[in-house]
This record gives sequence, structure tokens and C-alpha cells, in this order.
Amino acid sequence: MKAIDINGNIKIYKSLPKQWNSDNGLIINFNKAGDDIHAANGFYPVVKPSHDSRIELLGDIYWDTDNDIFTYDVSDKTISETLEELKEAKKQKVKDLAYKELIKTDWYVSRNNELGTEIPEEVVTERAEIRAKVIEREAEIDVLTTKKKVIQYNAILFDPILPETTV
Repeated sequence: MKAIDINGNIKIYKSLPKQWNSDNGLIINFNKAGDDIHAANGFYPVVKPSHDSRIELLGDIYWDTDNDIFTYDVSDKTISETLEELKEAKKQKVKDLAYKELIKTDWYVSRNNELGTEIPEEVVTERAEIRAKVIEREAEIDVLTTKKKVIQYNAILFDPILPETTV
């Protein structure tokens, strides 16, 4: 991606035009020309800084004269919720995940309550593990001390199981 500053307005190009009318005339196959031709005509790379969009904002694009690139400043988002409100919302997300897992085996519990049918031990164990993970995750959330850390906390019940790789 490249951009050009035309009379104070920066125009971003995902792909460069096939032709460009330069001060020296029409350049055919401009999009396939080298970076030196692009730069000679005012087209420079757009460098988007890495940022966490959950807690940071990108400012307006500008020309960075020191690096000959177009780029953006990164600034912190204003977070209006309190630390406690953010923690409660994250805990609720964990509980919602647990609910989605527990509901899969709720019929065992209903059948036990209504008919006295025994719940298989593996189901009892699985449900206990889910509830234990909620308590564990809530404790992890409770120790977070900043709004940013709470927002960045990945609310999951169980760590993903990654496939084994062979070397």
C-alpha cells in the first residue's frame, strides 16, 4: 500500500494506477515500476504501526519526513467504564462460556432430578471442571490492576489444545 500527498490531502492507494501523469509525461505500467519511480512521483509506503485496537486508536495518516513513509500515531483509547465494571463484564463472559458448556449436559441433571437416573461419573467430573475453571478465571480477573489489562484478558475457560507437530 502506498500513498501520495496531493495539495495537503493524502490519498492512499491499495494498488497503484496502471498509468500516471507525471510532470515528465504519462508513465505507462506505473503500477509495475520500481519504488524509485514511485518515490520520484511522490508515492511512498504506508506503514501502519502495530496496535491493540481494543485499547488503542490510530490517528490520522501523516507524512514522516525522517523515514520517508506515511504512517499513523497510536494513542490510548479513553475507557469510560470503571475497573470494577470491566472486571464484572469479563467475569460475565467467562460465566457465559461456562453456561454454553454446561448446557450440553444439563439434560443429565434434569433426568436425575425428575427420574432419579444416575449422572455418569465423567459428566459429573466434566461439570465440576467447568465450575472450577470459572472460579480460577474469576480469580485471574480479580488480580488485574489496570483497565487495559482487563480489556486485554482473553476470557476462555480452557486453554486450547494445539495439535502436535512433528519435527
